[in-house]
Amino acid sequence: MSIDQLPEIAQAMVARGKGIIAIDESNATIKKRFDTVGVENTEENRRAYREMLLTTPGLGEHISGAILYDETLRQKTKDGVPFTQVMMDNGILPGIKVDKGTTPLAGFPGEVVTDGLDGLRERLNEYAGLGAKFAKWRAVININIEDGMPSDTCIEANAHALARYAALCQEAGIVPMVEPEVIMDGEHDIDDCFVVTEKVLRALFNALYQHNVMLEGTILKASMVIPGKDCPDQASVEDVADYTVQCLKSAVPAALPGIVFLSGGQSDEDATAHLNEMNKVENLPWPLSFSYGRAMQSAALKIWGQDIVNNVGKAQETVHARARDNGLAAMGECK
Repeated sequence: MSIDQLPEIAQAMVARGKGIIAIDESNATIKKRFDTVGVENTEENRRAYREMLLTTPGLGEHISGAILYDETLRQKTKDGVPFTQVMMDNGILPGIKVDKGTTPLAGFPGEVVTDGLDGLRERLNEYAGLGAKFAKWRAVININIEDGMPSDTCIEANAHALARYAALCQEAGIVPMVEPEVIMDGEHDIDDCFVVTEKVLRALFNALYQHNVMLEGTILKASMVIPGKDCPDQASVEDVADYTVQCLKSAVPAALPGIVFLSGGQSDEDATAHLNEMNKVENLPWPLSFSYGRAMQSAALKIWGQDIVNNVGKAQETVHARARDNGLAAMGECK
């Protein structure tokens, strides 16, 4: 795929009423999820779980793409069909997580930067050959106002890494999804979150510009502007939607094809309600959709975990229902 095709792929990722399902948990993270439902973390169980998700009947009606883990991109259904083929046959674009997680930022206690740039060019070329159409890289920004977090250094280091990653993706013919996640943990209020999120986004797009990244072939995976989990003053659905939209309008260029939100530890219901409320705003410069992980999977995982052989159909019904509700929320039409 050439760079000229990237805008078309990016637009397909945020097609009206569709969003992204994130099933890119590392083996260590999926073990934590499996432990909660008593499922052993084996390669076969991981494969069976991802097959349950990706073969959900009608999933492509509301899901435009799926972010996969390296292992999953290479796996097949129990009948021997590559997951990537199953996805493309159902109109779902294969994506791939390419970062290697966070590491402490030297000199700045409590702050982190994301690893994975070494060897990334070669990995991206391989992933393109395996059928990946887009990739994802996550940066992590913690808020602790008393301790001066996030520092300008942390913001700039992560923006720089995201921009280098994005440029390498486009060189390989892959749409970069850039994810600067502002973490919900902490006591900060919604105004603090607004200030930090706006600063992070402005630094990100400045870095993307400096690295000659084509915005028309890029997708932003954004945090919602929301109070910290431990803040005594939690915000209404309307306030979260208003703050988030105003922050995005202030910092995100209109040339971007679209924005997808991470759920970031919100409940399934809150993540959907906030997205739905944002899409009631008229004349937005870009589509606002979703790229949810736990908010798409948690209910289905509980059902599947009770009987991984016989509960596949029941679990898939829940996956489809969550996809449908979030697809409607991406149009402001979820009741």
